Amino acid sequence: MAYPKLTDQPGALETARAIRSGVMSPREAVQNAIARIEHLDAHINAVVVCDFERALATAKAMDGKAPGADQPLYGVPMTVKESFDIAGLPSCWGHERFADNIAARDARLVARLKAAGAVILGKTNVPVDLSDWQSFNPVYGRTNNPHDHSRSPGGSSGGSAAAVSSGMVPCEFGTDIGGSVRVPAHFCGVWGHKTTWGLISKHGHDHPAMGGQDGHDGALSIAGPLARNAEDIAALVRIGAQFPLRENPKPLAGCRLLALLDYPGSPIDSAVRDPIEAALAKLEAAGVTIDRTCDLLPDLAAQQANYMRMLNIAMARGAPAPDGHRATATDWFDLLDRQAQNQLAWEAVFARYDFVLAPPAPVLAVPHRDEPVFRGMLSIDGREVPGSAGLAWAGLATFPNLPATVLPIGQSGGLPCGMQVMGPLWSDFDCIAAAAAIDRIVNAD
Repeated sequence: MAYPKLTDQPGALETARAIRSGVMSPREAVQNAIARIEHLDAHINAVVVCDFERALATAKAMDGKAPGADQPLYGVPMTVKESFDIAGLPSCWGHERFADNIAARDARLVARLKAAGAVILGKTNVPVDLSDWQSFNPVYGRTNNPHDHSRSPGGSSGGSAAAVSSGMVPCEFGTDIGGSVRVPAHFCGVWGHKTTWGLISKHGHDHPAMGGQDGHDGALSIAGPLARNAEDIAALVRIGAQFPLRENPKPLAGCRLLALLDYPGSPIDSAVRDPIEAALAKLEAAGVTIDRTCDLLPDLAAQQANYMRMLNIAMARGAPAPDGHRATATDWFDLLDRQAQNQLAWEAVFARYDFVLAPPAPVLAVPHRDEPVFRGMLSIDGREVPGSAGLAWAGLATFPNLPATVLPIGQSGGLPCGMQVMGPLWSDFDCIAAAAAIDRIVNAD
């Protein structure tokens, strides 16, 4: 079941190569992207903060100049998630009271992207406080899934994935703490990568309530790219990485994989299971070894419980929970201990397996709703399951701080389905390479 593609527009590096060879100029690349946004976004509402005049001026200044060796994205138009600061543009995280919060400087990642030659066209939509698998807020409204406008593109990097999937821009950068890169990639049929925690700086990605004070990267949360192919994902990780990582891809035929399709308390819908099972069958037919069980896995129910505790404390920045309980320093240090123990358990898993394959979410793109997904229910093959249980598949890699690459692997009822490829700490490029090898087998024409 091939996944549905909405665009044949070139990717980021392909666009950069066209600019380097003189096939198009930076200004033409930017003008074309702006035209696509103006044509497509009336129905999708992904790019909610536009910076077209400055982008055109930047691209015009690039015309006729030779890109530097350290500018792999020279002249490439792109957008970034609304929550990243860009000097002169608002960062409100979906809050009306912060709609006029104008950033004084670029986030560190944005500065790196600009230094690499990227031209930033604007910013993409998010849910309030980046806390939903939908992307709507009272400031910018609702973003639609490009495959079905009655459904969500995911969140919180939903505008990011919608812009890439529809062909408005070739690549994006989002953030992920509860699947916020991986779930939009899965819902929209694009690639996404959850980086190892700490690999890419989130300096300049601070809640506007902080009043411009520089925060820190925060527990669990990472910055990660979205694109339409593995080559672009790898390039974006290289640009964003604060330090070099080894790149030692292993032929997929020599890898041992573990497929994890069952999680206690979070069943997956057949619309997700069936495309993944079909992909696994193709891999096995190609000679790839895939196990379905492993006695080394950590206690997944405990992992989910600890992940949710840490996630809620981190998202609330220690404020009292709805039940009035405020986490103590002892609570937090206990969670850090459990996280370290969990990481050790995953190290044992990866001593036996090269990668773990799993769904990014238990459902495909959800229909629009007025309440956050996590406060309602998910329908899993006709059975109602708490929406928060779906976070287990995001927490699988988030709680132990592991990298995971999502690639599209099929479809159900016209909606795309993805699969995440998890690896050990700091194996980001190996995960991306493995996902690319899986793509060549699963999505071969």
